[in-house]
Amino acid sequence: MLVLRGGKLVQQWRFSAQQFPKGTFSLLRCCFSSIPSRGRLRKQQLSSLNYVLHSRVCGVMLQDCIKNDDSNGGKGIHCNILKRGNFLDLFSWNILLNFYMKAGRLLEGARLFDEMPGRNVVSFVTMIQGYLGFEEYGKAVDLIRKLHREGHELNPFVFTTILKLIITLDWNGLVCSIHACIHKLGHDSDSYVGTALIDAYSVSGSLTSATEVFKGIVGKDMVRWTGLVSSHAENDFYEEALELFGQMRREGHLPNNFTFASVIKACIGLEYDGFGKSIHCCILKTCYEMDAYVGVSLLDLYTSIGTIEDARRVFEEIPRDDVVPWSFMIARYSQSIHCQEALDVFQGMLRALVRPNQFTLASVLQACATISNLELGRQIHCHMVKSGLDSNMFAFNALMDVYAKCGEMEASSDLFLHSVNKNEVSWNTMLVGYVQLGDAESAFRLNSSLLRASASLAALEAGIQIHTMTIKESYDGDGTVSNALVDMYGKCGRIKDARIVFNTMSKRDVVSWNSMLSAYSMHGLGAEALEMFDKMRKSGILPNQLTFVAVLSACSNTGFLDQGQFYFTSMKEEYGIEPCMEHYTCMVSLFGRLGHLDKAVKLIEEIPEQPSLMLWRALLGACAAHNNVELGTFAADRVLLLDTQDESTYVLLSNIYATAKKFDKVAVVRKRMKKGRVKKEPGLSWVENQGIVHYFAVGDDWHQDIKLIRGMLEWLNLKTRAAGYIPNNATVLLDVEEDDKASLLWQHSERIALAFSIVRLPRGNPIHIIKNLRICADCHVAIKFASKIVDREIIVRDINRFHHFHDGACSCNDYW
Repeated sequence: MLVLRGGKLVQQWRFSAQQFPKGTFSLLRCCFSSIPSRGRLRKQQLSSLNYVLHSRVCGVMLQDCIKNDDSNGGKGIHCNILKRGNFLDLFSWNILLNFYMKAGRLLEGARLFDEMPGRNVVSFVTMIQGYLGFEEYGKAVDLIRKLHREGHELNPFVFTTILKLIITLDWNGLVCSIHACIHKLGHDSDSYVGTALIDAYSVSGSLTSATEVFKGIVGKDMVRWTGLVSSHAENDFYEEALELFGQMRREGHLPNNFTFASVIKACIGLEYDGFGKSIHCCILKTCYEMDAYVGVSLLDLYTSIGTIEDARRVFEEIPRDDVVPWSFMIARYSQSIHCQEALDVFQGMLRALVRPNQFTLASVLQACATISNLELGRQIHCHMVKSGLDSNMFAFNALMDVYAKCGEMEASSDLFLHSVNKNEVSWNTMLVGYVQLGDAESAFRLNSSLLRASASLAALEAGIQIHTMTIKESYDGDGTVSNALVDMYGKCGRIKDARIVFNTMSKRDVVSWNSMLSAYSMHGLGAEALEMFDKMRKSGILPNQLTFVAVLSACSNTGFLDQGQFYFTSMKEEYGIEPCMEHYTCMVSLFGRLGHLDKAVKLIEEIPEQPSLMLWRALLGACAAHNNVELGTFAADRVLLLDTQDESTYVLLSNIYATAKKFDKVAVVRKRMKKGRVKKEPGLSWVENQGIVHYFAVGDDWHQDIKLIRGMLEWLNLKTRAAGYIPNNATVLLDVEEDDKASLLWQHSERIALAFSIVRLPRGNPIHIIKNLRICADCHVAIKFASKIVDREIIVRDINRFHHFHDGACSCNDYW
């Protein structure tokens, strides 16, 4: 989103000419007139100031070095200061510290900060901002604590720095607490603090709070107005953004390029074609049409809600040095059936030496598919392979569509089978391709695979519809289809339905038994899984490698140590199956989760081949559960040697350090993630209601039912506490007060999803919640209490397994 900042710390260091001794500026003019273009200071010039060198004069000279990026000159001044006995006052010390921060010399700056004879708020803020610039977040947090402990004033510059740190670390839950402190100290009317608060609230989606902050700012200028307009537009509050823009104009503030871009985004969201053209006129009057940012926004406006002719005129008038305007225009032509024009623009793009990206190629391939241009499609396929874009999902699906619509289903199928990135578009492309060619048998075989895809996506409604279709078409007796149905119902949380389908099968093979075993294992029903394995052996079906993966996984998920060791041994001795890496991973997980980390390490040492990524992840997860920092660090290093982009490993390692209160190590992990461009997957929970999927993130307040959700959360908080629930604040790995931790727990995504489900889903129906990460330990306890209070079955599927909550208990028996 747009991040607009006003003001710089250096404003604190301005001083008037009256403060200098008489004749100072004439001397400075004489000295600086002979300085080279980069502002380098000569020894002769420094010696000429031998007897008149003044603290404030040094400050001016250091500011000149900062302005001209003259690192050597600044260091020369510092040397002369040291020779003359450190005569600087605190004002000039802070300028010297700022010089080292701006010069990128963090270590020298930190050493100077420690050696300064005195420090004030400016010193601390300068140092903190230096740490932020070098992503040393742990040290920045420590310095903020030290600033507070030493009794320094918490002024506006301190709070803007703290808010910047909170946004950077994604600690959105702390914004309200910082705001309360700002209000208490009377800084909420300060324009810089207000802008920082608006930005922080905007990032967290709390636009109501952002608006209230804006109303309290004294002296609103164009930057503040633009920040608020942008915040509303970026959070999809389009009408409010336009209302604020109108109010801004009525108060006499002129918009800038960022204002125009945000207003155009609002026009697109509301499909206000006429108002968008009015904004275009305003842009022409203010001469912003050649701004690259505004130009792309205008093109977005006309390609989204305007005519294709208007879009082309805008395209011809704006700067076209970047791939974005070209991609916009090609996509608009492709989607409006002007496919030949899309290909002409693509050729013009290549002649302009602008390199296409995956979105450009996806649009060009769409045009190729529409006009059946197989030859160009093949050429683009070659280009995708050469440029490494063949693994991109958008371009990949478009390429499959080209081959399918040109009758080359064998090529399309080959791409589909060898792809590791498939989504619903990939499946639909293949199904439609087979149907158009009249190959119903291949289409139905793919439909059976689609059932397994529904299982992977936990798309229960889609799976039920496909089940209904198989019954209508009399395919429900087919073994392959029945196996897929067992797998689908198991992975969608309907374990009873999976067992019903399994029981009605006239003939069961090893896949049937494995599917049922895996379903029981995933639901934490270890006893039922082992009982099913016993029935399988008695039926005469020989188990295979996958069978024992399911059995050992069931033992791991339920903590059956003795049974797990027995089956791991008998697998080889009784059935002659050599353990593979998946079996070792299950055993490491079993040992680790029970706290036998020494046995897990010993087993790893006995593996005849190189341990896999999943095995090291299992050990890392066990170390996180038992707070073993040393072994956890070792396991994380092994994972990152195999996959430097494994974001879950960074998160687990960060949690291990945070639990051990090693926040400096947490900062190092975050720095490594940022340096390697590894992004932490945000925690999401979702619920399906009447065919609509409702997504929730931590602290969400954007939902249309947010008032009802908040009310239900408060009610659940009161009821669960009355029933004996005690918040486990240790699960909050942020360095905040205990009361804040208890409050943050009720902002977790699974609790928001639960509150929405209780409010909106019909009473008596089971509640199904899906979470993309592991369920929080405190949420697990809270949902157990909630299931008894609301008297409903609550089924939560996290990244590892299912949890069935009913009458105050969970199917996992608190072992997970």
